[in-house]
Amino acid sequence: MAHSGGVDDRWESLFADAEAQFESLRRGEVEAEAADRSRREFALVRFVDRLRGAVGVAVEVWLDAEPGWAGEPARGVLVRVGPDWLLLGGEGRREVLVPLAAVSAIAGLPGRTALPGAGGKVEAKLDLRYALRRLARDRIPVRVALRGGRATWGTFDRVGRDFVELAEHLPGEARRAAAVRSIRSIPLGALRAVCAG
Repeated sequence: MAHSGGVDDRWESLFADAEAQFESLRRGEVEAEAADRSRREFALVRFVDRLRGAVGVAVEVWLDAEPGWAGEPARGVLVRVGPDWLLLGGEGRREVLVPLAAVSAIAGLPGRTALPGAGGKVEAKLDLRYALRRLARDRIPVRVALRGGRATWGTFDRVGRDFVELAEHLPGEARRAAAVRSIRSIPLGALRAVCAG
């Protein structure tokens, strides 16, 4: 029996409207579930993984105490990231080694993030002490920013388990016995930034 377009069309409209509402609710639930899953996955990301995803990007690093030279945050391209440090550089700029413990905040990170644990076992061993030992081995003069806003010049002599010894001398001088004014022992936790050269 054919319908005249009255009652049956209303049923069609009612069902179509109910299906549209159901589809909208289903999409909302799927989107909410995806957002929740994304938040749970992001909760597994460590700060160092977040930084690894930004290598090659210009960033601004706020230190918990200003570095003592220029009174501004450290800015530069994120060159490398270790398990507890980052290295900033850039065109014609000296590289700055920053312990992650000294970082208050970083601006300029892109949306991408490295997978948690992507650094691997070898990279996990390349900690701050390793980086400082390389500077000591190569006898590279450094400017060291310390907690409290102090800064000093010198060359790292030795790196202990939780401290480093700096032979203090004037900027531009090589580490020679006659140039050394004092040997300063610095707890690693007091380091805020190390600028080579």
